[in-house]
Amino acid sequence: MIDTAKKLTPKERLAIPPQEMPTQDPEVRKHNMEEVALGYTEEQAHLESLRCLQCKNAPCVPSCPVRIDIPGFIAKIAEGEYAEALAILRKSNLFPAICGRVCPQEVQCQATCTVGKSLKDVDKAVSIGRLERFAADWERLQGTLDVPPVKPKTGKKVAVIGSGPAGLAAAADLAKEGHEVTIFEAFHKPGGVMVYGIPEFRLPKEIVRREIEVLEKMGVKIVTNFLVGRTRSLKELLEKDGFDAVFIGSGAGLPKFMGIPGENLVGVFSANEYLTRANLMKAYDRSKADTPIYPAKRVAVLGGGNVAMDSARMALRLGAEEVFVIYRRTEKEMPARAEEVAHAKEEGVVFRFLENAKRILGDEKSRVVGIECLSYELGEPDASGRRRPIEIPGSEHIFNVDSVIVAIGNESHPLIRQTTPELAVDKYGHIITDESGKTSMDRVYAGGDIVLGSATVILAMGQGRKAAASINVLLSGS
Repeated sequence: MIDTAKKLTPKERLAIPPQEMPTQDPEVRKHNMEEVALGYTEEQAHLESLRCLQCKNAPCVPSCPVRIDIPGFIAKIAEGEYAEALAILRKSNLFPAICGRVCPQEVQCQATCTVGKSLKDVDKAVSIGRLERFAADWERLQGTLDVPPVKPKTGKKVAVIGSGPAGLAAAADLAKEGHEVTIFEAFHKPGGVMVYGIPEFRLPKEIVRREIEVLEKMGVKIVTNFLVGRTRSLKELLEKDGFDAVFIGSGAGLPKFMGIPGENLVGVFSANEYLTRANLMKAYDRSKADTPIYPAKRVAVLGGGNVAMDSARMALRLGAEEVFVIYRRTEKEMPARAEEVAHAKEEGVVFRFLENAKRILGDEKSRVVGIECLSYELGEPDASGRRRPIEIPGSEHIFNVDSVIVAIGNESHPLIRQTTPELAVDKYGHIITDESGKTSMDRVYAGGDIVLGSATVILAMGQGRKAAASINVLLSGS
């Protein structure tokens, strides 16, 4: 371990090599549901923390959606003061164990890291997310659970709809101010996409449970199996149940399909259904699960985002012998995290770039037997900044598969807007808010995927925190 009794120069810090995260062996992990990334050792965390230049302007901080004091918590890790590092993290983010695992730091805080820029390679930026995870995991290994202080009761009641990242972040900040907070969750377990969407091998559910336990110890009440719009309307929460404000963080849980022939065949799934069965309902445990999973040996996954990677890697763990990811652009344009793509490749997932499904083929029993694809080439950039995929006429080709998972994104669930006509939405069904997170209804705020469309965990948390700050101002009367 490097002696830090003497102050390291920037040159000496830049000379320390990036610390690679240990992982399970690919041939072993693709047959189990245990976490793939194993986390830094204490020595690795120490070395990685010493790579931070402690810049005065700290460009990483404004690149973080919840504005964590990144140099501050990293400095504490370098000093071996892990509890202090965690305390700094929790001032801005109550869920560091989650964010340290699933946030795309490489396009946020690490993208602006001075170390990566100095070495002219963003991949050599300080591994901020891995250090965040280390601090959070250190607490768990100590068997402790730090609960932030809560101010005296205000007598105000706030309803939070949805227990995903946006809802949990909003609930945390509202509870800290002393308000009585109740989270209403449609499913039988809280956690939203972190529980039903992100697989166990990427985000263990025990981690999510512990982070939610912190909220409960702060006094937050969680009511499950409660579907706002059916069990109770939004207006009833305000007018009959006496809530002073409502935050909507219900996410974007309505899957998109491609609208191609064969999507109604047996063996075709939305990624939402497939991952919910496997994650929330533990269909991978065939000896105990009441929810079955469709047996398949050759699986095609349509899409190129993180959800597509999760679906492909889950299919392997559920017994598929071959898994193909079909994406109409090249790897360079894929929105999935580079780390997730690399892990999928290591596990044997086959990528079929510059292809897209034209139709899904079935047998006489309406079961999937194949997929017909078209080949593509890239043209000029479109509105997203990525080169537009252009169909190559006459390039149709068929290959055999027995299951197809559609992972091309989600839309906002229409229930709340259908039962609350006063709530303004855009043409995509996303709730319209102002800069503070306020909707068109008095005392109603929203954030996360229900506003942004499909986004990341940390962006949703940032929206939840912003709306909570506005609600706190409203309820204080200032």
